[in-house]
Amino acid sequence: MKVVCLSVSLTATSYAVERNEPEAATGYEQKKAHIAEDYMVVAANPYASWAGKNIIEKGGSAIDAAVAVQAMLTLVEPQSSGIGGGAFILYWDNKTKTLHTFDGRETAPAAVSPYWFYEGKKPMSWIEAVVGGKSVGVPGALRALEMAQKKFGTLEWKELFDDAINTSANGFRVSARLAHLVALEKHPGLKTFPSSATYFYPAGKPLKEGMIKKNKALADTLTRIANDGADYFYEGPVAEKIAKTVNSASINPGQITPEDIASYKPLEKKPVCGEYRDHKVCGMAPPSSGGVNVYQIMKLLEGQDIASLTPDSAAFANLFAQASALSFADREMYIADSDFNDIPFASLINAPYLKRRADSIGADKSWRKAKAGKPYTNANVHLGMNREQPNTSHFSIVDKDGNAISITTSIEFMFGSGLMVEGFLLNNQLTDFSFNPDINGWPVVNRVEPGKRPRSAMSPTMVFDDKNQLELVVGSPGGSRIIDYVAQTLFGVLDFGLDIQQAINLPRMTNRNDYTALEAGTQAESLKPALEALGHDVKIMDLNSGLHGIQVKDGKLIGGADPRREGVAVGQ
Repeated sequence: MKVVCLSVSLTATSYAVERNEPEAATGYEQKKAHIAEDYMVVAANPYASWAGKNIIEKGGSAIDAAVAVQAMLTLVEPQSSGIGGGAFILYWDNKTKTLHTFDGRETAPAAVSPYWFYEGKKPMSWIEAVVGGKSVGVPGALRALEMAQKKFGTLEWKELFDDAINTSANGFRVSARLAHLVALEKHPGLKTFPSSATYFYPAGKPLKEGMIKKNKALADTLTRIANDGADYFYEGPVAEKIAKTVNSASINPGQITPEDIASYKPLEKKPVCGEYRDHKVCGMAPPSSGGVNVYQIMKLLEGQDIASLTPDSAAFANLFAQASALSFADREMYIADSDFNDIPFASLINAPYLKRRADSIGADKSWRKAKAGKPYTNANVHLGMNREQPNTSHFSIVDKDGNAISITTSIEFMFGSGLMVEGFLLNNQLTDFSFNPDINGWPVVNRVEPGKRPRSAMSPTMVFDDKNQLELVVGSPGGSRIIDYVAQTLFGVLDFGLDIQQAINLPRMTNRNDYTALEAGTQAESLKPALEALGHDVKIMDLNSGLHGIQVKDGKLIGGADPRREGVAVGQ
C-alpha cells in the first residue's frame, strides 16, 4: 500500500489529493493513518481540513478551527451540512480536564402542531415531507459554535472566516462526491426552487467534477457574520429572508417567523459518560441519542471476551447485532428532547439495567427482534419510528494545547429541504420527528411540538483512559446507522487493538433492530450464511459512513479519515 501524499491549497487552481491503491475485497480505496505530534484536523473535505489547519497555525484553538471548518463545509459540502443546519459539539478543555457539550440542534417553530406532517387524517410520506418549508427547523449550528468559541476561542471571531470567504468568492473545485449527488437528482425539490436550481444546475446542467464554482452570496453572508457575529444571521436580514423563503415555498410552505429565529438558544449540557473496561466513553445527551446508545452497545458487550474474536468474524457480528438491536429498541421508545418529557434517560445506562439486558446476548444465540426494556420508569409512551438520512458530516480536531473537539453537523437529507437562502441551504430536520404523535392512545416521545428539538442519532464521541487523559475523538455521518458506525469503531480500537484508521477502514455492519446490514464489496459479505443460520435477516448493501477520528497514543496524534468519503487528516 502506498503512503498517502497530500497536496492541497485553498485556491481552486491547486487541489490534488493522491489516495492509496484499492485493496482486495474492500470495495473502496483504503487510507493509512496520518501521524502528527502537535495538532490534527480531520474533516470531510480537504478544503475544510486545511481551513482548520490554517487557523491552528495562526494560534487558534480547536473551537476556532471548528468555526473555520464549518464555514468551509457550508461551501464545499453543501449536501451534508452548513450554517443552515444544526450541530452537536463535544469540547475537551485540556487545561482543566473538563468535557463540555453544546447542543446546536434545530428547534421547531412556534406554529407547529403534533399533526404537522399530516395530510387530512394520514401522515405524509417521508419523501413528500422533506421538500420545502414545512420541514425546516430553526438553524442552530452557528449559534452553538459562537457560544463555544466565546468560551474557548483564542482568536478573534472575524479571523475565522477568511478562508471560507475567499474560497467562496474565488471558487472551489467541485468534488466527485458533490457532482455525483447533484447528478443523481434524488432530491425532489432541488431543481424546483429557483435559487437552488440555478446554483446546482447552471444552464440546466448538473455541476461537474473539477469545475470551478463560486458562491458570492455565501461570501457576502460569511463576511457579515464575521464582522457582526451570529446576530447578523439570527436577528437581521438573513432571518427575515429565511422566514420569507420557508413560508412562501412553492412546495410545502412552512410557518417560521423571524421571532422563532431570533429566539433560538444553544444549550450547554452535561455529557453522557460511562465506564467501559478501563476507559470512559462520553457523548451527547438527548435529543441526540448517540451518547446513550453508543454507550449501551459497548456496555452490553463488556461481559463478552471481544478481544478473543476477530472484528470480521460471524461471532462478533452476531454479538454486535444483538447489542445494537437492544439499544435501538430503547431508543425508539424512550429517547427524545429531554426538555419535553420526564423520562430519566440516565436510567438507560444504569449498570444493573444494562446487565439484565445483556443476559439475553450470546455468541451462539440466535438473533431476534428486541423489545424496549423497563429502565426504572413508569412512563406511558409508545414506539415512534422516524427516518434519518445519512447526509451529515463529522470532524475531529486536537489543537497544540491538547484541547479537542468532536462535532457532528447536519442539514439532514442530501441538500436538506432544497431551499437556498443567501448562498446556503436550509435543513429539513423537522422530518426527524415522528410523524404520528400517538399510537393506540399512547404519546410518542419524539412527536412534533413547538420549540422542541428532534431526536438525532448523531454521536460525537470522546474516550478517556483511567487517568482522565484523552484517548479518542471520533464521530460519523450516516443517519440512524451513525450509532453502529461509531460503536464498531470503538470496539476496533479499544478491544481489537487497531489504530483509529484501521478501525475506520473495517467493513461496516449495522442492525437497527430490523435486519443485519453487511457492507457490499467487502469481506463482511462472507458472513451472510453464518449469520442467516443464526436467524439474521441479512442484507448486503452500501454502508456509507464518514468516520473521522483522532487517537492520542504514546505522545502522538493518529488521524483517521473514512475511505468511503473525501475526508483527509492534516496536522504536524
